[in-house]
Amino acid sequence: MHVKTLILGAGAAGMFCAAHAGPGTLVIDHARAPGEKIRISGGGRCNFTNLHTGPANFLSQNPHFAKSALSRYPPANFIGLVTAHRIPFHEKTLGQLFCDNSAKDIVAMLRAEMDRAGAQLSLQTQVGEVRHDGSAFHVALTREGRTTEVTAANLVLATGGKSIPKMGATGLAYQIATQFGLRLTETRPALVPFTFSDSAFAPLAGVALPVRATANGASFDEAMLFTHRGLSGPAMLQISSYWHEGQDIGIDLSPGTDLVATLKSARQTNGRKAVTTALGQLLPARLADYLGPALDLKGTLADQSDTRLGSLGQTLHHWTLRPTGTEGYRTAEVTLGGIDTDGLSSKTMAAKHLPGLYAIGEAVDVTGWLGGYNFQWAWASAHAAAMAIRDGT
Repeated sequence: MHVKTLILGAGAAGMFCAAHAGPGTLVIDHARAPGEKIRISGGGRCNFTNLHTGPANFLSQNPHFAKSALSRYPPANFIGLVTAHRIPFHEKTLGQLFCDNSAKDIVAMLRAEMDRAGAQLSLQTQVGEVRHDGSAFHVALTREGRTTEVTAANLVLATGGKSIPKMGATGLAYQIATQFGLRLTETRPALVPFTFSDSAFAPLAGVALPVRATANGASFDEAMLFTHRGLSGPAMLQISSYWHEGQDIGIDLSPGTDLVATLKSARQTNGRKAVTTALGQLLPARLADYLGPALDLKGTLADQSDTRLGSLGQTLHHWTLRPTGTEGYRTAEVTLGGIDTDGLSSKTMAAKHLPGLYAIGEAVDVTGWLGGYNFQWAWASAHAAAMAIRDGT
C-alpha cells in the first residue's frame, strides 16, 4: 500500500493536518475513536483556542520557534472554521473559547474536514517497524491481526507526548524521532496538580480561592483548589510548567488586597472580633480555621500589635510551600519538552536533515499555558506542515 502522506496519531494535530495535506493522506491511531483527548478536554466542552495566543504563552528551549506557525494560522482562522460549521461557542474567561454544547462537536468538525479532503482514517491500528530507504518511508501497520507495510513519501509524527497514559499515550513520536536522528529535550509532566508528602491539606479538600501563584519567576493570578493529595486548580497547573522538583512555590492568598491595612481597619472598628473570625471574612472560613493553629492566631483583633498584623499579612501574601512532586503523567494535561526544535524548520515543521519527516503538536518542544493555547499550537503547527506537504516545499 502506498500513500503520499502517513500521519501517525488521530488527535487534534493529526486530524487537522490530514484535513489540509491534500490527496493521498492516511491517518492511523491505536484508539477506538479519533480525538479522544479533545473529547475529554475542557470538562467535555473543549477549550479549543485562546484569543490572546502569542509566542509569550509557550515554553520551549527556543522561544522564537513557534512564532512562524502561530502567525500564519492565528486563532481567528480556527474560529472562522468553527463558525462555518455552526458550532456555538463562548468566551469563558481570559480569552478562553469553549464549545457551548460538547467537545464532540470539534471532533465531528475535524472528521468532516478530513472527509471533505479525502483523507483516510484507520483506527485500532498499531505501528511496528519504521524505516526509510532513501526515497520513502516504510511503516509496518497491524490491524485485526493483519500486518501491512505502507510506503509514504511523507511521515508526520502527531502522536503527542506521554500525558494521560490510560488513554494510550506512549511517547511513540519520541522513539521514531530519535531513530531518525532528531534530538529530544527533557520531558516531564506539565499543567499538573502538586502533591505533598502528608495529607495536611486533606481537611481543606474542595476549598478554592483566587490566588497569585509563583514559581521560578513566573506568576499567574487564577484559582487554586485544595485536594486530598495537595494543590490543584488553574493557578497550580500553570506554575507546574515552571516548577522543578525540590523548589518552593509562592502563593499570595489575597492578591490585590492589602491584608495588613484591612486587618488594621477592622481592629479599629471591631477590635473584639476574634482574629480567626476576621480572617475568615477575607479568606474561605475553612482555610482561616486551618491556618489558625499553624500561625498561632489567638485572641481578638485588639490583642494584635501592628507588628503582629504586619507579620501575618506578609505570611499570607507570601505563603511558601515545597511540594514533594506532582501527580505525574497520569493527570498531566500536556508533556513539557519533546522533539528538539533545533532539528526542525519553524516554517514547515519538517526535519532539516530528512525531507518528508514532520513533527507537530505536543510531540514538539513547544508547550502552551493552560487555556486553549496547546490546541492553538496543534492547529497552527499542523497547518504549517500540511501546507508544506501540499505545496511540495
